[in-house]
Amino acid sequence: MANLDHNKAAELHENAAKSHRAAAEQHGKGDHAKGMEHSKSAQQLSQSASKQSDQANAKSQQQK
Repeated sequence: MANLDHNKAAELHENAAKSHRAAAEQHGKGDHAKGMEHSKSAQQLSQSASKQSDQANAKSQQQK
C-alpha cells in the first residue's frame, strides 16, 4: 500500500515539475500572465506532492 502512496507522490512531483517548466517557458516568451497561471499551478502541485510524500513516508515507517 505504501508503494501506491509513493507512486502518487512521484506523479504529483512530476506534474509540478512540468508546470514549473511551462511557467519558465511562458515567462521567457514574455507571456507573464500565462506564466503566473502555471506558477500558481506548480505551487499547488508542489504543496500536494510534499503532503503526499510526508504521508507515504509516515506509512512506510509504520510498516517497519
